[in-house]
Amino acid sequence: MTAAGRPLGDRLSIGAVLSRLREEFPDVTISKIRFLEAEGLVRPARTASGYRQFTGADVERLRFVLAAQRDRYLPLKVIKEQLDAADESTARPRVLRAVPADGLPTAEDFVEQPIRRMTREELLETSGIDVSLLAALEDYGLVRPGEAGLYDTVSAQIATTAKALSAFGIEPRHLRGFRAAADREVGLVGQIVAPMRKGGQADETVRELAALSVGLHTLLVKAGLRGITGK
Repeated sequence: MTAAGRPLGDRLSIGAVLSRLREEFPDVTISKIRFLEAEGLVRPARTASGYRQFTGADVERLRFVLAAQRDRYLPLKVIKEQLDAADESTARPRVLRAVPADGLPTAEDFVEQPIRRMTREELLETSGIDVSLLAALEDYGLVRPGEAGLYDTVSAQIATTAKALSAFGIEPRHLRGFRAAADREVGLVGQIVAPMRKGGQADETVRELAALSVGLHTLLVKAGLRGITGK
């Protein structure tokens, strides 16, 4: 029996594949590789005893999938479609390219972080805004306290950003469109992931969709600003 982590002739065990990928993708695990196999993104052969046998092409395929998730933030469904198309056209997966993410939000930006709850007074102190600005932000739905009347770190960040914008004469009433646009994007993401909740993939898909959505918004703003700056 071949020990895990050692080559199987000209094939590789799952442990050996993990060793090859770990340098470039330190967070990858055997469970992750098995999950990608279950999703049909890689199809290793099996020995008579049921051990997986990966080829060099399988490793390249896994490398493409992991890089597409990490660097391009594409949903697994899209990655699989690209790989399937590459298979049909006999193209190698590594020549595929996804939407560039340089300078844009990433899926990791939407990973839930520990949230600090704060009182109204703590929010004012943390963000540096005054009572009148906070009242205006609440009136226009830009900052919303929770059921217990407490705010969170995101509320403080919104308040700080609103204060910076106010230095340019931009008031909370001017920001209502941002709130409406954000609510529409959240609603769209919610509709897409609703059928996935039972499958356990909703969280990952939410992050990927959020990054793509905000990234698209950023690109559209950049394109629009060219008309103002003339560049």
